[in-house]
Amino acid sequence: MRGRRTSAAVVACLTVSLTATPAMTATASAEAGPSLQAMLDKVVAGGAVAAIAEVRDGDRTWRAASGKATMNSARPAPVDGRFRAGSVTKSFTASVVLQLVGEGRLHLSDSVERWLPGLVDGGADITIRHLLQHTSGLPEYSTGMMDEAGIPKERYRTWSARELVERAEKLPRDFPPGSAYRYSNTNYIVLGLLIERVTGRPYVTEIRERILRPLGLRHTRVPGASPEVHGPHAHAYVPVTRGGTVVPVDVTRFNPTMAGAAGEIISTTGDVNRFYRALFQGKLLRPDLLKEMKDPGTTEGYGLGLELAPLPCGTAFGHGGGAPGYLTVAFSSADGSRQVTLSITPFSGDPHQAAMTLLTSALCP
Repeated sequence: MRGRRTSAAVVACLTVSLTATPAMTATASAEAGPSLQAMLDKVVAGGAVAAIAEVRDGDRTWRAASGKATMNSARPAPVDGRFRAGSVTKSFTASVVLQLVGEGRLHLSDSVERWLPGLVDGGADITIRHLLQHTSGLPEYSTGMMDEAGIPKERYRTWSARELVERAEKLPRDFPPGSAYRYSNTNYIVLGLLIERVTGRPYVTEIRERILRPLGLRHTRVPGASPEVHGPHAHAYVPVTRGGTVVPVDVTRFNPTMAGAAGEIISTTGDVNRFYRALFQGKLLRPDLLKEMKDPGTTEGYGLGLELAPLPCGTAFGHGGGAPGYLTVAFSSADGSRQVTLSITPFSGDPHQAAMTLLTSALCP
C-alpha cells in the first residue's frame, strides 16, 4: 500500500545506479542463473531477511532465492514464495478500468460524480484519468494508519472502501484536479468502487475473471479480509526498539482491506512477470489503450497505473510496491519480451543499490 514512498525511491535508485552499474554483457546474460543468485545474495547482505526473483528473457527463465524464510530458523526462502505485492496491485486495477473503457462502458473523461455521486467533494471536476494518473488532488487516506515502526495501528480491522475514502475526505486537498501530480492511494480505492459501480460486481471479482483466470495466475490472490499469506512464503519483519534493544516484529499477518484496490494483492514472481508480459504484448488491452497506459503526460514518470524507469536500453514499465515488511519491484521492457520481478523482505541497512544492480542487469542484457 505504501507504494509511492517505496517505489519512487526504487525508481530513483534505479536511475542513479545506471551511471555506476554496467549492463550485463551478452556473455554474462548466458550465465544469468548464477549471476542472479549472486545478486540476490548481495540484496540479503545489504539488509534483507530474504530476496526472491524471477527474470524472463524471451523463452528463457531464471529463478533464484536468497536468505531465510523466517529469522529464527535456517529454512531457506522459497524460490516460489508468495508475497504481498503492494502497489503492483494498481497495474491490475488500472487494467480492469481500461478494459471497461475499451468496452465502451465508461470513458477516461467521465467524472467521479457521474458514477459515484456524493462520494467526494468536487467529484464533478475529477475524471477517471485523474484518478489513474494521480492528478486528482485527493489526499492520502492512509495518513496516520501506521505507527512509527510501520505497523498498522488497527492491524486486524476490516475496512470498507468507503471508510477509507472518508478518511481522505477529512484531510485538505493537495491541489485542484488536473493541475499537478501527487501519488495517492486514495485514487485507486475510488477506482475499485468505480469498477463495482460500472459492473455490478466487486473489483476483486473483475480482477479474477478478467486477469487471473484467463492468464492462469494460479498463485495470485486478492485476499479481502484474510490476514494470511497462504502457501510457501518468507515472513516479513520490522525493527522495533524495546527496552533499548532492537527486536524484530513479524508483520506477515494483517488485514489487507486497509490497502484494497490500491495494494492488497498477494502473488509470486512468476505470476507478476506473466501478468506484465501479457499486458505489454497486447493480450489484455487494445493497442490504443495500452499506449494511453504507458503515457506519463505531464506527471513524474507515471502513466495510467504504470511507473516508468529510464534505462540504457530504453524505458522500462511496471510498478513497485510496499506492504509492512515487504518490498516489491516489477518491471518489463516496453515490448514485453523481458521481465524481472523482485520481492524483498528488508529489515536493516539498505538493500536498494544491490536490488537496482539486479534490475538493470536483467532488463538490459
